[in-house]
Amino acid sequence: MFKKVKLNFWQIWNMNFGFFGIQFSFGLQQSNMSAIYKYLGADEGSLPMLWLAGPITGLIIQPIVGAISDGTWSPKFGRRKPFFLIGALISSFALLVMPFSNSIFMAASLLWILDAANNLAMEPYRAFVADKLDEKQQSLGFLMQSFFTGLGITLANFTPAILVALGVLAITDKLSNGIPTYTYWAFFIGAFASIVSVLISVFTTKEYPPTDEELALINEKKKQNIFNTVFVDIVKAFQTMPLTMKQLIPVKFFTWYAMFCYWQYITSTLSISIYNTTDQSSQGFSKAQLLTGSLNGTYNIICFMVAFLLVPLALKIGAKGVHFFALLLGGIGLLSIPFLNNVDVLFVMHNPFGENVAVTIIFLYSFGLGISWASMMAMPYQLLAGSIPKDKTGIYMGIFNMFIVIPMAIQVLTMQYFVYDLLGRNPLNVIKLAGVFLILGAIFTLFITVKNRKEAIV
Repeated sequence: MFKKVKLNFWQIWNMNFGFFGIQFSFGLQQSNMSAIYKYLGADEGSLPMLWLAGPITGLIIQPIVGAISDGTWSPKFGRRKPFFLIGALISSFALLVMPFSNSIFMAASLLWILDAANNLAMEPYRAFVADKLDEKQQSLGFLMQSFFTGLGITLANFTPAILVALGVLAITDKLSNGIPTYTYWAFFIGAFASIVSVLISVFTTKEYPPTDEELALINEKKKQNIFNTVFVDIVKAFQTMPLTMKQLIPVKFFTWYAMFCYWQYITSTLSISIYNTTDQSSQGFSKAQLLTGSLNGTYNIICFMVAFLLVPLALKIGAKGVHFFALLLGGIGLLSIPFLNNVDVLFVMHNPFGENVAVTIIFLYSFGLGISWASMMAMPYQLLAGSIPKDKTGIYMGIFNMFIVIPMAIQVLTMQYFVYDLLGRNPLNVIKLAGVFLILGAIFTLFITVKNRKEAIV
């Protein structure tokens, strides 16, 4: 049995650097896909179904890829690296082609490919940290992934606005299909970031070879039907699911339903509430798209700024208390959007490359949403950690991921076929619903029975 070598900071940085490119790709989707669909002629009512790729590919691919990578070993390519390298190559291709879409069908098909590739790359990355680092360094490894998640999504959200602010591209420049030129360049930069960051991780980090026992198990798994094995394990885990995990289901449902509503409809909401237009060919809609990127970038900046503060706070008032107040702030922030504007200035930021940047009161909601987002990325996992057996951590974390993608799938179907109509086919009302659902998620958090000894004070 080999002993894992302690890695220095920059070695851990390099092995996780590929996560930056993967999350850059996710950030581009969150801020731009609804606008791209609108440029190609989609109406708001059809947006949910066009976003179906994310939850479905995550639901199918992540548990399967995780199980397959467990049973993979190549002396030349390793165990996990082939998966996130192949995923990065495919996602880079989809990012390059996406802005040239000439139909809604083409854009939606590319999104399915892009989401599948990102999930293919991301799932083995979690196991990569556990494989490579000893228990004392694993927390730093996962924290590094969280850092690159925030950094990648933030830069992806701000890239279009930066390109315009620096005068590199004009807001009126568009491709023949109506998609702005700044969108193309943002996706081009994302494709470059995706493949280069993963290649850095691949070429700077070696994987440990399996022990003789592990190799024998890998060879044995090759003889079995891996899909049947995964299915049986998931069914057994559902049957023996701990109480805390069951109580987290409504919390996860309301929070992730809300976030999918937000990502789908925030550009249209800003276009209406700030720029008084629903015309996707207008300059107002283009400004709303840029503002969406800036706002999403801001809440991600807040996310990774406060993430480190939530951990000691959770030790004082408990993860349950932190999550309640964080979701409450996020819900209040979304409900306040119709009352905020892009005129009244909070403060001015110096821009050495051009005109100073005025931060207006519309950015206030992103502060609350950023705190909520930071808690969503950490506190449910802390609540869950003490309630699941150590030998089943992998399968239960996989199921926990299903609690993210299933609410998204439900949101797509319900919003598409009756909720959007019930809300008067008004994007503003969808954002209000998202705010209410975040508050409901906060309320359900209070009913969680925590089994972790660290949470006994809650």
